[in-house]
Amino acid sequence: MAKAWGGRFEKQTDKATDDFNSSISFDCRLYKQDILGSIAHAEMLGAQGIIPLEESQLIKQTLLEILADIEAGKVEFEIDAEDIHMNIEKILTCRIGDAGKRLHTGRSRNDQVALDIRMYLLSENQAITSLLDSLLKTLVSISKEHLTTILPGYTHLQRAQPITLAHHMMAYFQMFRRDVERLSDCAKRTNFMPLGSGALAGTTYPLDREMVASQLGFSAITENSLDAVSDRDFALELAFCLSTVMVHLSRMSEELILWSSSEFAFVEMDDAFSTGSSIMPQKKNPDVAELVRGKSGRVFGDLMALLTVMKGLPLAYNKDMQEDKEAIFDSIDTVKMCLPVFTEMLATLKFKKDAMYRAASGGFTNATDVADYLVKKGIPFRDSHEIIGKMVLYCIEHSKAIDELTMAEFKAFSPLIGEDVYEEISLEKCVSGRSLPGGPAASSVLTQIANAENFLTKNS
Repeated sequence: MAKAWGGRFEKQTDKATDDFNSSISFDCRLYKQDILGSIAHAEMLGAQGIIPLEESQLIKQTLLEILADIEAGKVEFEIDAEDIHMNIEKILTCRIGDAGKRLHTGRSRNDQVALDIRMYLLSENQAITSLLDSLLKTLVSISKEHLTTILPGYTHLQRAQPITLAHHMMAYFQMFRRDVERLSDCAKRTNFMPLGSGALAGTTYPLDREMVASQLGFSAITENSLDAVSDRDFALELAFCLSTVMVHLSRMSEELILWSSSEFAFVEMDDAFSTGSSIMPQKKNPDVAELVRGKSGRVFGDLMALLTVMKGLPLAYNKDMQEDKEAIFDSIDTVKMCLPVFTEMLATLKFKKDAMYRAASGGFTNATDVADYLVKKGIPFRDSHEIIGKMVLYCIEHSKAIDELTMAEFKAFSPLIGEDVYEEISLEKCVSGRSLPGGPAASSVLTQIANAENFLTKNS
């Protein structure tokens, strides 16, 4: 078929070149954005008197018909037409003749694809934000149910201090909340309308760029035509945001995988989100969590691919930039696949409170509270720290927990220790005493939950 750019060439491109050059296999998903952008452009051309108004309206009507046909599965895209932009233009021209050829007036595929990808990423940004909203609500729901469920908090994967499951879940709420905020911030920088930038230097036609931006719902127009067609910062930024989402999903998956093991036995995965072994009949594997953890790698790889594509490109547009789409599309698809199944897996978890409490009772998680007890009696913290370190060593040698020591044993370490120590170092007191803002005490976590619910309401 004749190329839209074929006038300068004396021979047809090689078939292998056509196949190599074509992007329709993956940019076909931009069909809706391409059509909506073309409609806005056509209406502006008509309003400005650049093309006849009746032809502008004919183009709009026909493009709407093409959109309906595509969504009804009646359109088959052609590799020879290279990309979604030329495919739709070819269909349009076949249906209405010369009037269809006027659509590209004052427009280049460079600013056209920049428009389409911005519109698409804004839409997907919103869709992913909605999925994160569901996850955040699930975390809040679990936290409300487990305000007093005690488990050990860890550092270096060693038992450290007692906290609550609600406090633990709300830590993840903060992570995913930041993801929502990052996506919102990313959308602000994506929400600029590039059409009218042409190939790189704008056009001599009196385009009304603000009209197009308003019709398509953009907040503003791009300010520099060179930047507008060569910028993919918004795609890089979204890829980073999605990579960070996957970091958080992977971290939580790792914990749930550990927690579901016999060694921890803190949770049991619902059968609907577990698999078995083809050889070992006793196995119940946390495959969903493992797959989410594994899929983080491909999203990180997509970010690196995008950064590598863009790192050495001179202004303005270069064909390398066609490689932006598969990477960002894959990142979007992967995150959209992971979030719903992860959220449902989390919502159906069975938390084993007794096992969590037993774990918190071991590992000397109340050692810091014994040290603080002595500080309140007037001993400097560094001295108190050394005393309790020796006490822990004694307990290890005698296979005892701190709260199992007799008063005589306590007194051997410090005569200031009294009977009240047993109450002061109970797990419940260790948790409830940490009521500072941000702490694990129920009063503090309830404030965190209230703030979380306010955030969700404002962002709904």
